[in-house]
Amino acid sequence: MIANHNLTVYNSLTRQKEIFIPRHEGHVGMYVCGPTVYNDVHLGNCRTFMSFDMIFRYLRYLGYKVRYVRNITDVGHLLDDGEDRMSKGARLDNLEPMEVAHKYTVGFHDMMQIFNVLSPSIEPRATGHILEQIEMVQEIIKNGYGYEKNGSVYFDTVKFAEKTGEYGKLSGRVIDELWAESRDNLKNQDEKNHPSDFAIWMKASDEHIMKWNSPWSVGFPGWHLECSAMSTKYLGKEFDIHGGGNDLKFPHHENEIAQNVGACGCQPAKYWLHTNMLLMNGKKMSKSDGNTISPVELFTGDSVHVSKGYSPMVVRFFSLQSHYRSTNDLTDEALQAAEKGFKRLMEAHKSLQSLTSTSVSTGDLDLKVDENISGIFADMDDDFNTPRALAKIFDLVTIINSQKDGQISIQEITNQTLEKIKLTFKAIIFDIFGLKDESESNAGPVDGLMQLIIDLRQQARENKDWPTSDKIRDSLNEINIQIKDGKEGTNWSYK
Repeated sequence: MIANHNLTVYNSLTRQKEIFIPRHEGHVGMYVCGPTVYNDVHLGNCRTFMSFDMIFRYLRYLGYKVRYVRNITDVGHLLDDGEDRMSKGARLDNLEPMEVAHKYTVGFHDMMQIFNVLSPSIEPRATGHILEQIEMVQEIIKNGYGYEKNGSVYFDTVKFAEKTGEYGKLSGRVIDELWAESRDNLKNQDEKNHPSDFAIWMKASDEHIMKWNSPWSVGFPGWHLECSAMSTKYLGKEFDIHGGGNDLKFPHHENEIAQNVGACGCQPAKYWLHTNMLLMNGKKMSKSDGNTISPVELFTGDSVHVSKGYSPMVVRFFSLQSHYRSTNDLTDEALQAAEKGFKRLMEAHKSLQSLTSTSVSTGDLDLKVDENISGIFADMDDDFNTPRALAKIFDLVTIINSQKDGQISIQEITNQTLEKIKLTFKAIIFDIFGLKDESESNAGPVDGLMQLIIDLRQQARENKDWPTSDKIRDSLNEINIQIKDGKEGTNWSYK
């Protein structure tokens, strides 16, 4: 299947679309920066992980064997005051740091399951790879890009920039701009050779909880180091895709590149992919001004920002309506529209299953469907353009509904083409987009019961017992079940 696709991706490093050519034929190594487990997962992070889940799914659909690594950060992520986030969470909750890590890791996994996000191939933790991080620091020092001060080790960004010209390449900044924006620029400035230098090993204070022995001090690794060490261990010194949110370009990904090149002399990833920001009501989400909503609040409707609760699959469908590199504006109106679109899509899929044709003559409609399906995959091959692919999917929905309602004769299309539409729906909607028919949990007995009710209503209609027929319809309507009569029979759906 791979040979039939000419996939292009937008590479943040080169700032242009490039034909995707893996380093090893048929195999793809992908690393995505996972959550820092000191708090509940943020909705913006959910969008990022759903986007890379779609990319993971599509690469697998194309036939690639994908090793997808998504890490768990459970140490080394410092606050501006120098305190580790995990240690702070443990202190505030009166828990051990690993209790905090476990609590929020479980919460993260639960949320990913709710959004139907597939598990990665490997999910390493920073605390499980301290030895690899120490070894990488030693290599960086050996190659002249690291220096020790008072038990802490810093990366020499000035020397690295002068020798390699690599620092700032991803974020597009020059070094004088980089140091001013560094998250480390408020800590231990007197120890650094230059303000832009960043810690790759930190000496721990006596009260610091999470600390390990090293050749330089009892301490802990810098936040940026973990991804460099773990991506190298599981994907090699050079791999295919490195992903994350736009906010990670600097300093995290910029410093990852510096560490990898500083340790092994090679650029780690061939393609750098970044998702854009999730906005709300046209503005950046912010707790301080109240412009924020959690996934749970979005599901329950317990927020001033939404008029009702929205299901996880409606939220996932909403996310697919924007390209992963574009901002996505979460509003109540947009969610309402997404809910209608998602329901229409699921109803069309259900209607499609019962459509059959005896026509064997290929006509204009068959050719139109073939062109449409080719266009769907061409859009996906164009840097995973889900909005354009969705638009073409809804062109198929229009054809399905027109046939179901009798506006287009079922004989205008061959059964072979109908089967192709069914396969495309399954591949795109469920296998690649990761959507689920949320009414499926009510399948089985409910489907059988509904078929019995529909048969009883049909019998009443044949007997011209209109009061009974109308009562069945109205009673179902009161419990939000809608029935539709068409030439191909009667269908039902949740309103």
